Amino acid sequence: MSDTTNEFSEVVRSTGNCVMIIFGASGDLTKRKLVPALYNLLREDLLHEDFAIVGFARRDMSHETFRHNMTEEIQKYATGPFDLDLWNQLVKKIYYVAGNFENKSDYQQLRKLLGEIDNQHHTGSNYFYYLATSPYYFVPVVQQLQAVGLTKEQKGKWRRVIIEKPFGYDLQSARNLNRGLTQALNETQIYRIDHYLGKETVQNILVFRFSNGIFEPIWNRRYIDHVQITVAESLGVEQRGGYYDQAGALRDMVPNHIFQLISLTAMEPPVSFGANSVRDEQAKILRAIQPFSPEEILTRSVRGQYGEGLLNGYSTSAYRSEPRISPESTTETYVALKLLIDNWRWSDVPFYLRTGKALPRRVTEIAIQFKRAPFVLFRKTPVDRLMSNRLVLHLQPNEGISLRFGAKIPGSLLRIGAVNMDFRYEETFGNTTSTGYERLLYDCMIGDATLFQRADMVETGWSVVEPILDVWKALPPRSFPNYASGSWGPKEAEDLMLRDGRHWRKIED
Repeated sequence: MSDTTNEFSEVVRSTGNCVMIIFGASGDLTKRKLVPALYNLLREDLLHEDFAIVGFARRDMSHETFRHNMTEEIQKYATGPFDLDLWNQLVKKIYYVAGNFENKSDYQQLRKLLGEIDNQHHTGSNYFYYLATSPYYFVPVVQQLQAVGLTKEQKGKWRRVIIEKPFGYDLQSARNLNRGLTQALNETQIYRIDHYLGKETVQNILVFRFSNGIFEPIWNRRYIDHVQITVAESLGVEQRGGYYDQAGALRDMVPNHIFQLISLTAMEPPVSFGANSVRDEQAKILRAIQPFSPEEILTRSVRGQYGEGLLNGYSTSAYRSEPRISPESTTETYVALKLLIDNWRWSDVPFYLRTGKALPRRVTEIAIQFKRAPFVLFRKTPVDRLMSNRLVLHLQPNEGISLRFGAKIPGSLLRIGAVNMDFRYEETFGNTTSTGYERLLYDCMIGDATLFQRADMVETGWSVVEPILDVWKALPPRSFPNYASGSWGPKEAEDLMLRDGRHWRKIED
């Protein structure tokens, strides 16, 4: 009998009829990510035929001009072969409103257009709003939508809002943002998007952990020595200096991207894959992260700023020489932290994380380092040490999973070598040409909030990092810049690990 356990099966569910309204539609995100993602959903036959798009931005243009612009841009940014006939099915259902984000009359114009679209395209008065705007406008936009009746759900019609990070600048601003949003919306209508969670391997963390009986029993303090999470970028700040110099690496990456990865890696099994069940367990992990005392911040956190260096053979500028960066800037471009999770599963298992810019390569990974086996069996052999097993979840750029274990090297003597078992998504399932936004937009349209952050998760994340921000503000760094572009960060980051008798994993693949 043939083995059919590796066959693929799926239940294809269309998004249902609806309209996507993009605030800030004239910006880069729309042409580079959102419209190509919608085109990919159409190509996969996941986008309902009764679907339409409305762009809303300050720039004055007609429906025809916006359609023409999107037609030119999709041919530049499509992630796979471009099919003009397929695109023509979508482009005729694209509209545009020129308006001010704080002008009520412009929202009344939007409401009138949506009514016409409902009649023409049978979109059922189901709307979701994508706020590709400055965070300053998140609350004003939803307030204006509420004022003209465009957030009210009744008679089975749904209304949802997607907002992009940053979700606040600190704990108090995050609370203010959540308070402002929930005055106009129910929490169930708010979808806080993190594009990292659109990556296949991030979504696969839960499947990998909970569908494989060989891993879940050892996913705990008895077998795991520590966990390393690396989110490295090879580029500097480029043209984002104005934003980045106000934010820094800690604010930009840790409370959102990295804490999402930690919570998915460390969470307890949920009672189901329902949105609230999964997010309840994620929130428990974030609440269980051991708070930092001011003294611990000095020993369990590291900050760095890149200076001049060599990257891929080319000379690179220091952070303080980048456009729109102060020559005396004390903003960190690198962060390393040691976190402890106070619960039964992870007690005394450190989670080390590092993120930074101008590092040797662009890579995101989660490395699970297992404890070594007892050496007693090998004492009277030529083997002088045992390596530990290591599982690495590669999230980008080469998505996959690898497992390191020891095996006997052929020969007369007993020698042990490291062997890697590697799985790569592209090799097994083929090249998935996506923007990373397809799954997130699709989930919003079907009402599945599993991959979106809840208000309590956002605030808990900020509560963890705020003591670090306070200490760093009170004690400005004296050694910046303290790592060269093209290196793996400041010496203090290696010292953080050495104090515990550990090292950062050497990333070569």
